[in-house]
Amino acid sequence: MQETLDERIPLSETELTKSDFVSDQMVKWCPGCGNHAILNAVTQVFPKLGYRKENYVVVSGIGCSSRFPYYVDTYGFHGIHGRAAAIATGMKIANPSLSVWVNTGDGDSMAIGGNHFIHAVRRNVDMTLLLFNNQIYGLTKGQFSPTTPMGVITKTSPYGTLEEPFKPAELVLGAQGTFFARIADTSPKVMTEILEKAALHQGTAVVEVLQNCVIFADKTHGMVTGKEYRDENQVYLKHGEPVLFGKDKTKGIRLNRCKLEVAELGKDDTGIDSILVHDQYEQDPTIQMLLAKMAPPAFPMAIGVIRSAKAETFDRLVEEQINAQKARSSIRCVDDLLNSGDVFEIK
Repeated sequence: MQETLDERIPLSETELTKSDFVSDQMVKWCPGCGNHAILNAVTQVFPKLGYRKENYVVVSGIGCSSRFPYYVDTYGFHGIHGRAAAIATGMKIANPSLSVWVNTGDGDSMAIGGNHFIHAVRRNVDMTLLLFNNQIYGLTKGQFSPTTPMGVITKTSPYGTLEEPFKPAELVLGAQGTFFARIADTSPKVMTEILEKAALHQGTAVVEVLQNCVIFADKTHGMVTGKEYRDENQVYLKHGEPVLFGKDKTKGIRLNRCKLEVAELGKDDTGIDSILVHDQYEQDPTIQMLLAKMAPPAFPMAIGVIRSAKAETFDRLVEEQINAQKARSSIRCVDDLLNSGDVFEIK
């Protein structure tokens, strides 16, 4: 198991509750916006972790999701467009005793912030990054984003988009990401469970939230999250358990050579032993990538922790390198530094 508290972050001496993290600011998201569910889950997870209140910091860029720092009673930093991951990287390196949370949208992170996002994942900086994916630019009133499905009509694609969209899971795993999970804003209990696991992961934990924008992209995830579809179009992954789905869990995912396929239990002598058992801790991401790529109508979409691999974090390596150089350096103060090279005496 890889999940554990970061020993560098001090624990609270008093028991905290959700109310300790609820801000006094008016929440200015549209009624029915999926962001409300995410905010509720985060404020429930913070006291579960048990860190001191003053050691949490919430970082954001620009977008509807980026109002998050105002709505939690912790330290926060509202950055500029696309730069949240870079700001958070600097924070964690400068102060490893912080529990760093990044809130970003599909436009903020995948478009102008794409480069920062990729390299934060590649470096494996110890932070929890929540990617609110509503497949639209909501704050600027309905332009297509890097995750908008091809053919969708928006204000900036009146005849339908012509671009293949980014798939966040594939991007994260392609950038050597150590943790990726996917959750829906319609499942608050599951969301809280997954966010806690993400927070305990040592490294960059990316959680894609299938978030609904009721104004500009309503029901964009409806085929996955809708009550009439979710039994057939969602599969909740649990480590060490068979990948089963369907209303009565009579369907499963099995590996046939190098491809996944849907199998029905009891049909053609298909037994539970033939169903793929999920291993989120597997270091090789090959099968995890196959699971992450699944989508309706051919497959159900994977929900839950898809990958949670172990690797050194960038911030710890930086800290170790600095300490090692300090230990062997003969320079202990500014006078040592000034006198460390050639010295010329001027008369």
